[in-house]
Amino acid sequence: MVVKLEDDYRDSFSDYSPETLRERMTSLAEDSTEFSDDGIENLLSEFVYALESGDIRSAEKLDGEWKANAWVKKGILTIFGQAENIERNEGRAFHDVMPTRNVDRFLEKGARNTPGTTLRMGNFFGDGTTVMSEAYVNIGVYIGDGSMVDSNVTVGSCAQVGEDCHIGANTLIGGVLEPIEDEPVVIEDGASIGGGSVVTSGFKVGENVEVAENTLLTPRIEVYDLVESEVIRGEIPAKRRVFQRYVTSGLAEHELFQEEGKTPQKPVIVAIDKEEDAVELEEELRMG
Repeated sequence: MVVKLEDDYRDSFSDYSPETLRERMTSLAEDSTEFSDDGIENLLSEFVYALESGDIRSAEKLDGEWKANAWVKKGILTIFGQAENIERNEGRAFHDVMPTRNVDRFLEKGARNTPGTTLRMGNFFGDGTTVMSEAYVNIGVYIGDGSMVDSNVTVGSCAQVGEDCHIGANTLIGGVLEPIEDEPVVIEDGASIGGGSVVTSGFKVGENVEVAENTLLTPRIEVYDLVESEVIRGEIPAKRRVFQRYVTSGLAEHELFQEEGKTPQKPVIVAIDKEEDAVELEEELRMG
């Protein structure tokens, strides 16, 4: 049983009940034969509308901890399993299981998307948000009020971006759709991600963090937090200024490098208090 999601998805269901979506989407994922084609199409359209309205999210911060809403991520995967890949033409031809996002309500919320942006259906944009060309925003993404997604940025599935954030040009914000229990990339309120940076694999950037240009943030890279004098992974605490530097790798003792007379380096992240004078600390931060 395969259905089509058309570009009138916002108008294709009569009743809107976000409070029962979890139960109904779970039933659909478990046994789609219990639903008619029209029933599946209407339910998927309602699910997408709830994502775009911010009534459901693929991840939320509860009691200070970010948790993935596995049922929402499973619902997104259900779209790929139930909707047909068809030829579409929305000013340019493409083939997908879903249309691009309906942006009719952007004007009333003061949001902007400039020509050439690609916004897949099922993502939330808050009041006063801006998305510049040629940015791509995938399904399940949440972008809070007043945030800017700059030119040529990719925001992957289910990433969560807070209010008043700036995602610099040519940045990659990775998506984490599977496993459904895994938390996505999170950029918290007031954070600024420098152009050309990459944030992947569920990494979390805390409130009011300033990330330098061309920085790679992934749980595989150690974060040297000079504020708390500790080495952490997978997150940047709030109110930090962040730089990428290099230190001697553990491979330096390997005989191959001894023969070549080279010292292998590995990237690390250095986080300092945002109020510190970065120029004054620059020499201190040079780690090779």
